[in-house]
Amino acid sequence: MSDATARTTPTKRASMSFLLFGGPVVLLVSLSIAVSVGAVAVPAGTVWGILANKLSPRLVEQTWSHGREAIVWNIRFPRAILAMMVGAGLAIVGASLQAVTRNPLADPHLLGISSGGAFGAIFALLHSGLFLGVLTVPLMAFIGALTATLIVLGVSRLADASSAGRLVLAGVAVSFIIMAAANGLIFLGDPRASHTVVFWMLGGLGLAQWDHLIYPLVILILCGAWLTLRTIQLNAMTIGDETAATLGIAVARFRLIVFVIGALITGVMVAFSGIIGFVGLMVPHIARMLVGGDYTRVLPVSALVGAIFLLWADIAARTVIAPEDMPIGIVTGIVGGAFFVWLLGRRSL
Repeated sequence: MSDATARTTPTKRASMSFLLFGGPVVLLVSLSIAVSVGAVAVPAGTVWGILANKLSPRLVEQTWSHGREAIVWNIRFPRAILAMMVGAGLAIVGASLQAVTRNPLADPHLLGISSGGAFGAIFALLHSGLFLGVLTVPLMAFIGALTATLIVLGVSRLADASSAGRLVLAGVAVSFIIMAAANGLIFLGDPRASHTVVFWMLGGLGLAQWDHLIYPLVILILCGAWLTLRTIQLNAMTIGDETAATLGIAVARFRLIVFVIGALITGVMVAFSGIIGFVGLMVPHIARMLVGGDYTRVLPVSALVGAIFLLWADIAARTVIAPEDMPIGIVTGIVGGAFFVWLLGRRSL
């Protein structure tokens, strides 16, 4: 991992300046393409015309059918916005975990947090029932993600897995166990309802609805703001526990809080998107390549790149075998797995 105190090179500063102006443009273009493509192609002008009329009725003359409007507004826009939120959320979680563990391979998927979230969501859908309505699945996913986090931390401490590699191994082992338990829940559940949980096992954005987007949005804003306000502490944690302690940081407490925040973001995102792996591993490394190791830059750039990446992953998932939707977890797994292999081959690891 890049040393946060290293001097930012002119190339990194130029990259940051470009991202500040070009990044939002790329995001908007990606959003436009994501809403336009699909089994029924919709011109970009029509997409933004529909959006303009929804924000301000009769602002643009309607030249499109009600069917296309329903596709764009009720299906594709919520799906694209959810993709951006999930990508940004998983990316900042991965970046934060890599800082507090000083582990370049840490991410919510490899550390079992995503698996715990999926376990909670499956338990709510097949066994406990929606006792709190629409909030039940996100709440149970968070509880599952937090439980998985605590188990990984406990196993790593019990096994004295203080090194970066052994912490990842502890997370992978716990993830396998939790997924086995989740498969057990599916096996013991109602066979007629079990097909509904395949969504959470493979990842997908097809269930996005406007009414549900408020929950991941609020969690992303609140938790993202908390992490952004702690970039100085995250920078110190990348150098080492002793250095962080000399700066007045309660290292163990801060690390635990970051894990809990990561579990909350991951659990809520998993509740609405299923398990989407490797975003949290891959995107922070790309961000550090672009802007260096200072977390004042790494966190916002990770959020931006994560949102763009998952938009394009969803575009691929909807077009590769159109008109069928490929689970987005398959796309991120292929890309992320290749990136993981490349990452392992770097001399810096």
